Amino acid sequence: MNAVILGVVLMLGLSLARVNVIVAMTVSAIFAGLLAGLSLNDTLAAFNDGLSGGAEIALSYAMLGGFAVAISKSGLTTILANRLLSKMNKAGSEYTTHLSMGIMLIILACAISSQNLVPVHIAFIPILIPPLLLIISQLKIDRRAIACILTFGLATSYMVLPYGFGGIYLYSILHKNLVENGLLLPQHDVPVAMIIPALGMLLGLIIAVFFTYRKKRIYQYSEVKAAKSTQPENEKRTLVIGSIAIIASLIAQNTSNSMILGGLVGVMVFSLFGLVKWEESSDVFTKGVAMMAMIGFIMISAQGFASVMKATGEVSSLVETCAAIVGDNKPFAAAMILLVGLLITMGIGSSFSTVPIIATLFVPLCLQVGFSPMATVALVGTAGALGDAGSPASDSTLGPTSGLNADGQHDHINDSVIPTFIHFNIPLLIFGWLAALVL
Repeated sequence: MNAVILGVVLMLGLSLARVNVIVAMTVSAIFAGLLAGLSLNDTLAAFNDGLSGGAEIALSYAMLGGFAVAISKSGLTTILANRLLSKMNKAGSEYTTHLSMGIMLIILACAISSQNLVPVHIAFIPILIPPLLLIISQLKIDRRAIACILTFGLATSYMVLPYGFGGIYLYSILHKNLVENGLLLPQHDVPVAMIIPALGMLLGLIIAVFFTYRKKRIYQYSEVKAAKSTQPENEKRTLVIGSIAIIASLIAQNTSNSMILGGLVGVMVFSLFGLVKWEESSDVFTKGVAMMAMIGFIMISAQGFASVMKATGEVSSLVETCAAIVGDNKPFAAAMILLVGLLITMGIGSSFSTVPIIATLFVPLCLQVGFSPMATVALVGTAGALGDAGSPASDSTLGPTSGLNADGQHDHINDSVIPTFIHFNIPLLIFGWLAALVL
């Protein structure tokens, strides 16, 4: 058996058995290296060489984590949540339908913004969602629809919008790994190739909100407190400075093409205007690193795992075997790539960590079968994103559950994992497959 296949299968099995993902990838990398005939020292050397490739990505996550903590400390998210609640309380009961749609649209906007405009990832959920649960329960909105809205915003936006975490996924991870594995294409083509798969996610969201979970669902009313956050004294000043920090962060990111600089500029603006005290800046970055540490280390480990897979020398034989099986049958090859990507991401729980692994396996296969560069981007990018929605270990499902289950009435598997898997992974499989054939 091919050492690469056995290494991936072992890594997936350990991950599904709830072994820590970092441990699973490290053990599987060593196992695959030894099985391929490498010495222990050579295997570890290859693993260590790969770790450096994930350092920039991990630091970007840590810096954006610091920015997220700074936003929370400034009280900006508290202002937005309180203003939203006051408007909801003033609305009359005759406007319940409009009110329900308004809540869902605002939650969707916040989820999308958390990945691209205000890159706080899932940190906004425990602040915004628990205070809204009372209103959501009174309106009898099915929380499974809210879970799908949150997951859509958390996952789809990074697939097509190259800002914030989208910039990390599309440019620092997807494009970088595609190029390293022999695919030549301009960086700006990557988001374009992901539009068709993202449309599949949009279709899934429409079906979830307007059809599957359209009916009212009864919940018990209970008052839930949001996660503690600073209440600013001057709300107008906080809003102005917060807007300046966000705009400055986006400008710095776009001009330098660096997430690290973007996050740093955002934190510095908060510090310069006094919303975050200078003596607290160290604490801000410490908490930011702590919040994003696991994700960062998983991505670094994935780079090490991919490096060992390449060092085994058995990727080429695997590609030749797969190419012999699929021949010139592109539809079959595309389906196989997407299904394997789904299994790997479901096990790891992070699309960001899946791409280095599947790019090593499938970019050479795509080139040999004859997929265009854009089709290859769509295949690998979609295969990486598959499983992010619908994985029990993914932030895209754990985050929504943490907020929606604040009163104990939202089950992680039945109300977050299964609904998002059905409504997002199935459309992604179909639209990713179509994108590979038409691009």
